[in-house]
Amino acid sequence: MSTPFDRVRSAAATRADRETHFEVEQFYYEEAALLDEGRYADWLDLLADDLDYWMPTRTNRLRRQQALSVAARGEAAFYDETKESLAWRIRRFDSGMAWAEDPPSRTRHLIGNVMVGHVDAAEHEGFSQNDLVVQSTFLVYRNRLEREENVFAGTRTDILRRTEDGDLRVARRTILLDQNVLLAKNISTFF
Repeated sequence: MSTPFDRVRSAAATRADRETHFEVEQFYYEEAALLDEGRYADWLDLLADDLDYWMPTRTNRLRRQQALSVAARGEAAFYDETKESLAWRIRRFDSGMAWAEDPPSRTRHLIGNVMVGHVDAAEHEGFSQNDLVVQSTFLVYRNRLEREENVFAGTRTDILRRTEDGDLRVARRTILLDQNVLLAKNISTFF
């Protein structure tokens, strides 16, 4: 599956400077802390109003068919969300009606291999050179009740939009899990 970051890997001129890279890493560490602390309303503040949050499914394919291993838009997805639909999920957690999260899960988000570049505005309508394309890896540990344990590993490709105040907001997030079969009883974890 090609990502908006593929060209950044081969074109060093579009890579972000060290200061921006550090800022993005700190943004991700803060995001991970908010998720691990269950501060979902605060986490929503890090998301752009026009957010596209997508986690396609994947299948096992022969080497020659790897291009077909990740579901395309409109096909099966674990998440295909907007900021509004994520807010609805979070309100549901707080309502006591989300049985899969009562009692709530304990999570630990580990973020690594962060690569930061500038968006090619010609290819991404609605974005500018001030916006960033970021690829990162994650390992999320989830524990619930006495014996429910899950580990999710994968990669995220984000487009971070810079606000007028200079803050960063996640405008696009594509999440790709390494596993194709989830052993978890549910997927109520945010990535």
